Amino acid sequence: MAENKQPTNLNGAYYGPAIPPRPAERRRSCCCCCLFSVIWKLLLVLIILAVIAVLVFWVIVQPRIFKFYVNHAEITQFDYNTNTTQLRYNMVLNFTAHNPNKKLGIYYDQVLAKAFYQDTQFASANVITFMNSFRQDKKGTNPMSGVFSGQQLIFLDYSQYSQVTDDKNRRSFDIYVKLYFQIRFRLGDLISATYKPRVKCDLKVPFTNATKAFTFFKTTKCDIHF
Repeated sequence: MAENKQPTNLNGAYYGPAIPPRPAERRRSCCCCCLFSVIWKLLLVLIILAVIAVLVFWVIVQPRIFKFYVNHAEITQFDYNTNTTQLRYNMVLNFTAHNPNKKLGIYYDQVLAKAFYQDTQFASANVITFMNSFRQDKKGTNPMSGVFSGQQLIFLDYSQYSQVTDDKNRRSFDIYVKLYFQIRFRLGDLISATYKPRVKCDLKVPFTNATKAFTFFKTTKCDIHF
């Protein structure tokens, strides 16, 4: 009879054939795959439900951004002293805020306005504070006003100072105002977190004084950025 020969390993000892995975290890691997699959499917279902809920809310509530206008503006003083670089100013702006929503109310908690001339801020005013904050009803319209009065040290070069003189002569100043809001929305008994939209109004503000008291200002719609 032929003798059974063991395989010869020239590089080391022979440890026998590979041992196949035990049944318990295969079961653990299978369970991990199943658990991962269940978690992934559950997460996918939650995402789909969240998207559906947002779409349903949007269709039912139809949220729309509020609208903001400047309906009156005038400057009665705008004097710049080249020796002291001091600007004396007096400007009044009247605003109108409109809520176009049929189901959402708006809380105006705070509104801060900053006025700029030739890209230089020269004044600021608290239009709405926590002392006079208010709730705007659905489809409501409410007035606001800002008074910018005082003096400020700003540097204007010769061309900018010359522009002040030209604007006085043509009785109109190119002013833009940035407003910083803190608002909340209300739907039924639910009140949202605070949102902080920014509003910019590009204005041609009439210059009025004793020699010419009446000037015309065209109502201006402002740009709103959430």
